[in-house]
Amino acid sequence: MFDADQAAIRPGRDNQVNCTLSLYSDARGMPSNPKSLHSQSSSYELTPSGDRYFDGLAEKFSRSLYQAPRGELRLAMLDYLLPEMLNLEGQCVLDVGGGLGQQAAWFAERGHDVTMTEPSADMLSYAKTWHRDVKTLPEEAITYLQAPLQRLTEQAPGPWPLITCHAVLEWLGDPQAALATLSDLLAPGGQLSLMVFNRDALRFSNAVKGNLEKALSDRLAGKGKRQRLTPISPVSHAEVEQWSADNGLVIDTVAGIRVFQDYLRHSPATPAETETLLALEKKYCRHDPHWRLGRYLLYTLIKPEIIE
Repeated sequence: MFDADQAAIRPGRDNQVNCTLSLYSDARGMPSNPKSLHSQSSSYELTPSGDRYFDGLAEKFSRSLYQAPRGELRLAMLDYLLPEMLNLEGQCVLDVGGGLGQQAAWFAERGHDVTMTEPSADMLSYAKTWHRDVKTLPEEAITYLQAPLQRLTEQAPGPWPLITCHAVLEWLGDPQAALATLSDLLAPGGQLSLMVFNRDALRFSNAVKGNLEKALSDRLAGKGKRQRLTPISPVSHAEVEQWSADNGLVIDTVAGIRVFQDYLRHSPATPAETETLLALEKKYCRHDPHWRLGRYLLYTLIKPEIIE
């Protein structure tokens, strides 16, 4: 779905530094005026179920996601980690809460049949336009479904061999129930690529910034009001462990994304510094204790095969 601190799109595995720049140039083809697509409604309040949707904010995302170094790094790390953490065999993919369509495009370009779901009509419209006009993906490469996660057992029941749900749970009123739904959608032996906004990293970041009282009182969640983009339900590793076990899912691998970048006093000033930062992130993203302070935690969860 979305990066609370913003993102761009995909890269090349062996040329990691400048990979984000190529994504960045692709992203400039995104429509600059959302009204050229259709009339958007601006809905900044939570839904009755306590979820945060992003109707009326697609322009904000299309502008800021694709111009933020932190977002570029996030997508570069995903491009590096996903082939390492997943067994990719061209299987069908359900991309839950696909946002502006970065992850759906990544899988479609690698030969997967992708079904992208997204509750926001505005975000879905942007994704369709970008996939068609910039990524030039064939129309049949991605199937689009406007639906919230809670309705997917009815509208996209599967079971699915591979599900991606990136930066979604932190925008839901009940992330625990959402993980149970994802487990129901997953086929036995299937893989769930789950990425969550790390509550522990958010606490540490607030302390580093001097927000000591906020960190001490654990007042970390956003309110979901207006155009603010602080997640309403940041998730801890302990919660993912417990919820996964409750739903019969096994944590196969875990990595931290943006382990160092968010704590830098100064952003990289040169391409060489950017390259060094990316190399540092790649080196330690799966090393304990470093991964635990990644702004995002990326998991591969497995649903065990049924043994009769």
